[in-house]
Amino acid sequence: MLEVTKNKNIIINRRKLLSCFGWGFIGIFLTTVLGSMIRFFFPRTLFEPPTRYKIGYPFQYTPGVSERFKKQFRIWIVREADKLYVIEAKCTHLGCTPNWLAAEGKFKCPCHGSGFTPDGINIEGPAPRPLERFRVALDEGGQIVVDEGVRYRGERGEWDKTGAFLKV
Repeated sequence: MLEVTKNKNIIINRRKLLSCFGWGFIGIFLTTVLGSMIRFFFPRTLFEPPTRYKIGYPFQYTPGVSERFKKQFRIWIVREADKLYVIEAKCTHLGCTPNWLAAEGKFKCPCHGSGFTPDGINIEGPAPRPLERFRVALDEGGQIVVDEGVRYRGERGEWDKTGAFLKV
């Protein structure tokens, strides 16, 4: 029992103190269990970025490799004399992001040394297959639209299919 002395000090014996701690821990435990049960009815949702986006107009890209969207979308835009295509900047060995070495004219993976030609063909290192390409098209305003939901793989002969490149 709590006793109040004349100078207003509270005296608590050992049994009361341990009882308060015990009920406190039980209260915390029950609150956690109840909170977990309530949280179960509100599942976490995953909001993924859109797989379609615009990257500009064809005339904005000069022949060669553009790293303009490497950090934002993890892609390279490659423009040749008669076509334009989008390559995923992800090594097919373990998924590292290769670097474009303009002086050597190739993509080089810093993780394990895989090398790729400007059109994405694997030429050195442990990468088992060429880089993947995304679907490209023009919208009604003439801008290039990239769709990451559709991939084209070189080893399957899909790079010549409609959508794998854009004639310019």
